[in-house]
Amino acid sequence: MARAFRTLTAVIPERMEPLVRETGPLAARFAQAGHRLYLVGGVLRDAFLDRLRPDQDLDLTTDAEPDQIEAAVAGWADATWTTGKEFGTIGLRRGDRVYEVTTHRAEAYAPESRKPAVKFSASVEADLSRRDFTVNAMALRLGGEGELELIDPYGGLADLASRRLRTPLSPEESFSDDPLRMMRAARFIAGYDLVPDEALVEAVGHLAERLDIVSAERIRAELDKLMVVDVPGPGLWFLVRTGLAARFLPELPALALEQDPIHRHKDVLAHTLAVVDKTGPDRLLRLAALFHDVGKPKTRAFTGGGVSFHHHEVVGARMTRERMKALRYSVEDIELVSTLVELHLRFHTYRLGWTDRAVRRYVRDAGPLLDRLNELTRCDCTTRNEAKARQLERRMDELEVRISELRQQEELDAIRPDLDGRQVMTELGLTPGPQVGRALDYLLELRLDEGPLGEEEAARRLRAWWAAEGSAG
Repeated sequence: MARAFRTLTAVIPERMEPLVRETGPLAARFAQAGHRLYLVGGVLRDAFLDRLRPDQDLDLTTDAEPDQIEAAVAGWADATWTTGKEFGTIGLRRGDRVYEVTTHRAEAYAPESRKPAVKFSASVEADLSRRDFTVNAMALRLGGEGELELIDPYGGLADLASRRLRTPLSPEESFSDDPLRMMRAARFIAGYDLVPDEALVEAVGHLAERLDIVSAERIRAELDKLMVVDVPGPGLWFLVRTGLAARFLPELPALALEQDPIHRHKDVLAHTLAVVDKTGPDRLLRLAALFHDVGKPKTRAFTGGGVSFHHHEVVGARMTRERMKALRYSVEDIELVSTLVELHLRFHTYRLGWTDRAVRRYVRDAGPLLDRLNELTRCDCTTRNEAKARQLERRMDELEVRISELRQQEELDAIRPDLDGRQVMTELGLTPGPQVGRALDYLLELRLDEGPLGEEEAARRLRAWWAAEGSAG
């Protein structure tokens, strides 16, 4: 396919000019060695969309091979690293900017391989043909003679303007090269408000099982990127409707069930994705929103013309742990998200007003997740019933006021017994062991029920409890 050239003044946004100046000395080094250097990929896409960040990492491609890249950047970069050298990539840093310079590639995955068989190329067009989407398959030649050249052989700029998501080659070939691109399409649909080409959608449906050769770590990383775009919902719908979600997150399409087949209430999947979109772009909070109702299909029961999901939060927390473990999430991430899932109904157990006792227990159970739990609870209301929505808002407002008031009166965020273990042993004449733990549990319950008692009153109550029933244990 012939090159499509544009001049800098015709289509390159002025905001790109500082980057062109910044990379000029590096391009000159490559030119002196007889090589060409191009800005490529996301930096061009984001510049055209006015989404370029000042600290954005820069991807460049070149006809120089990895050893030649190392030679060209030596003395210019403050630091270099070669962890990607096998795949033609040399990383470097100059000042606060991070660069990756990669030899033009023409690569393809073997049918059952998790890794690409990399072949280097001297052609920038060949390299661009192997990019994931046309909107990323543009390159800006740096440091050439005369005007700068925008190389756009696959119409990426036109696709950006028309909000269309296509692949440079056929989608079957592109997704066979790297099946993770099918998931990445969901992120571009959601994050850049692009409409997938019909051929792309059909290809994903046919090739969804190819995602099975992609490592859990890569899938997890792509899911995390999708979860922090402004509105992830369109991308999540794409994953479900094409069958991709069933390959790595089968709990999600399983939510597409009617809560009440008689009255045809909104299905749980639609509700879940609405909750995700309502939450802020906090990765772990969004994951909790995604998983918060996964226990419903297993706990659904029809009673009295209605439907119930008793203990779905407990079942859902267990399912969340299992799925996140399979996706190789960290222990810390798994614990945080599953705890939010397990607690997401706790607010609704307090229906008779927020007593001091109820507030203390709610805050103690939420711990450092309190703000996230409150946001998840608010966002979990997706009803179109305005009166019901206002009622929930009022109750949440009341809770947050009560928390604020109680924080001013006592150490609400660090609730602990009035006596420590050493004091308990002194009062009861005990040595370290399970009985001390039972006594501390009793004192903590007192603290939650009645607030701070003071050491003297706590000691008196402890002795009375011990005489009545504690020592019998």
